[in-house]
Amino acid sequence: MPPPAGEGGTPPAAGEGGTPPAAGEGGTPPAAGQGGVTRSPGSVGLDLLEIARLERALERRPRLAERLFTERELAYAAGRARPGQHLAARFCAKEAVAKALSLDGLNFREIEVVSMAGGVPGVRLTGAAAARAAQLGVDVAVSLSHTDTSAGAVALLR
Repeated sequence: MPPPAGEGGTPPAAGEGGTPPAAGEGGTPPAAGQGGVTRSPGSVGLDLLEIARLERALERRPRLAERLFTERELAYAAGRARPGQHLAARFCAKEAVAKALSLDGLNFREIEVVSMAGGVPGVRLTGAAAARAAQLGVDVAVSLSHTDTSAGAVALLR
């Protein structure tokens, strides 16, 4: 008896062995991302950062803050006791969103962390980030956290 498809040197047919079927063969695979990476609702991005590292970078290059953060993000952080702590969490959120969306290049200002009802963090996407989310048919939820030394964020496509 011959071995099943995919064993013994016989390549599996489309849709077998975990290979998604090609368009027109039982369905259309999820949208491929930049670099050929596939993303769909439920995809997650995660980023962690030592707060002092970002604070040192911002001290060395004062214009860096303008490249990374929107005016609203900078204003929000400026009203806090330790602005770098809040900027670090927002930086992590931007990185996490980029990972979840599988963005090749990133304009940090195209991903803005905003405060929604009740102070819950959300994101406002523009440019390539918004186009990628629209291509995938998803919106993005984020969760931010920080301690005295570290900041982190998780992004979830839904």
